Amino acid sequence: MDTATAPTQTNYINVAHTAKSWLLTRDHKRIALLYLISVSVFFMIGGLFALLIRLELLTPAGDLFEAETYNKVFTMHGVAMVFFFLIPAIPATLGNFLVPLMIGAKDLAFPRINLLSWYVYVLGGLFTLAAVIGGGVDTGWTFYTPYSTAASNTHVILTGLGVFISGFSSILTGFNFIVTIHKMRAPGMTWFRLPLFVWASYATSLIAILGTPVVAIAIVLVALERTLHIGVFDPTLGGDPVLYQHLFWFYSHPAVYVMVLPAMGVISELIAAFTRKEIFGYKFVAFSSLAIAVIGFFVWGHHMYVSSQSAFAGLVFSFLTYLVAVPSAVKVFNWTATLYRGSISYQAPMLYAFGFLGLFLIGGLTGLFLGALGLDVHVHDTYFVVAHFHYVMVGGTIMAYLGGLHYWWPKMTGRLYNEGWAKFAALMIFVGFNLTFFPQFLLGYMGMPRRYHMYPEEWQVLNVLSTAGATILGVGYFIPTIYLLWSLKKGEVAGDNPWGATGLEWQTQSPPVTENFPVTPVVTEPAYAYAHQEKRFA
Repeated sequence: MDTATAPTQTNYINVAHTAKSWLLTRDHKRIALLYLISVSVFFMIGGLFALLIRLELLTPAGDLFEAETYNKVFTMHGVAMVFFFLIPAIPATLGNFLVPLMIGAKDLAFPRINLLSWYVYVLGGLFTLAAVIGGGVDTGWTFYTPYSTAASNTHVILTGLGVFISGFSSILTGFNFIVTIHKMRAPGMTWFRLPLFVWASYATSLIAILGTPVVAIAIVLVALERTLHIGVFDPTLGGDPVLYQHLFWFYSHPAVYVMVLPAMGVISELIAAFTRKEIFGYKFVAFSSLAIAVIGFFVWGHHMYVSSQSAFAGLVFSFLTYLVAVPSAVKVFNWTATLYRGSISYQAPMLYAFGFLGLFLIGGLTGLFLGALGLDVHVHDTYFVVAHFHYVMVGGTIMAYLGGLHYWWPKMTGRLYNEGWAKFAALMIFVGFNLTFFPQFLLGYMGMPRRYHMYPEEWQVLNVLSTAGATILGVGYFIPTIYLLWSLKKGEVAGDNPWGATGLEWQTQSPPVTENFPVTPVVTEPAYAYAHQEKRFA
């Protein structure tokens, strides 16, 4: 009897010890994987709400949900996707894993704070999930006042508390990245030898540290007004609801770049690796990340062209909106110049990079439509805005996130995935995404308002196309889950550098040892020394 039970007890102890070692780890790589699991859970939750939205809009009549329930569904979709997936997805997973490896450091500067940031993120997520289970919130993910402070009888404070807490996770991660990049670079790793992903992570961290406290204050004021009736935003109490919009968008427009700047850093790495070339105009691409971070703080007013803002202020914000597009255009032009006459390898990560370029280009150009005062009045709060937002945030960020995940998966796990399935998934996602969201540009131009669960019958065909595309998109997102998990046990052993890429992360074993490098590396070449590499092996 004792002999029979002994192995079970030993296995139980081993499992408990393994779980404890993960939950108390200070290894940035393990913390990145904990984030990967967490953000994947919220992506699935947000995707489930998206599916419900598209099912409701399959028919003109509101026959699946009541209006109040539909409000809760699209609100929880936005909250889960924006605050708990899109903002942390690349910085907290790929950034956490890669930044120390890319600069030749043993870990982030503050490992305990790094682990704390994950616990803070999970705590914020649990508060938000408690609000969902308790009945949800119906204010929209922007929590606009005075509806959120005076009219809504849903779980505004509980949801806001979850978002408020999760914001500290972004602040802690950003602070950790900035100190690490400044203080822990390997010998010879000068600023202009840094990989462009590190530059993007640095710029993103600046936005997170400077902008997140502002939205945190706005959420606290909403909670105080709901409980104490202090009259900051509610006009019946002497407040100003437009003040909330200023506070919210002062953070939330730069937050767009918290989502898309790391994605741009990933694309730079992918294009360099799969064209075997140095990124054209490296310094321009590096400084464009900082330019986006700085100018991004001056464009929040373009969300308020129709919210009692003066015509002069609207004109200024319109000019700044066009100005912030310039550094983004610099990146796209320089990536295109890098592709020119490159030795392009059409592997799965590169297909995701091409998908990013196509979707981000459409999203960026339609953003200029919304930056123009006259056009914005026509399409404000219509499905044109929904389509533009998703092309930039979902199309751009998730394409880059999946491309980066596929590119660095062999480094993270030591295993290769099925290349054929990976290419098929990339193609399916690209087709499904365009079929989902391009019809929404047409719907918005024709005047279909967002956040409505009923619409005239003449718009049904475009909505059916959009729902069909969402089905294809959902399957495309699900396929990588299968083959990536399969690769953990059955995938071919990857080797240290399966892509033949440059960069310090590829000079250590896969997966890396606990302290990343057996010996501290010394950097003697630029970030993308493919020309040097070819000469060495010629």
